[in-house]
Amino acid sequence: MTQRKPPGMTFETWVEQQIRRAEEDGAFEGLSLAGKPLPRRDREKSSFEWALEWAAREEADVAAMLPTGLALRKEREDLPALVARQTSEVAVRALVAAHNARVDRYYRRPVDGVWVPVGMADAEEMVDRWRAARPAPPAGTAPPPAPPTARRRWWRRRRAG
Repeated sequence: MTQRKPPGMTFETWVEQQIRRAEEDGAFEGLSLAGKPLPRRDREKSSFEWALEWAAREEADVAAMLPTGLALRKEREDLPALVARQTSEVAVRALVAAHNARVDRYYRRPVDGVWVPVGMADAEEMVDRWRAARPAPPAGTAPPPAPPTARRRWWRRRRAG
């Protein structure tokens, strides 16, 4: 179909010629819906209904079509499973912080349509769940070192003391 219509030929004739050539080449053989009637259309569908039908037919991920609030709420529901797959406490905290930053951004911007309350994820609770799901370290191994605490600068110590 990348050919251009020859000059002097009507559009209908050119299209019929392309269809006939495709039939001869077997382009219409073995199609998944061959021989089945077209779906009945009793009324016009909205773009939303059409998109939902398309997603069901193509088995597409519907989460991409959700409004921001609902997508964040779904992300929060999936957060424990994502946390369980992380390999370190730092990664868990970064994942929860990134989710909370997206929720914070959602709260700070005006929303088109219905506003959906999402709620922030508790990082400490997620870390506790992650620790509980991890196997206990073998006996005799030292626990990982604690993250270094931030030292106060000398001028702040001097002011405080």
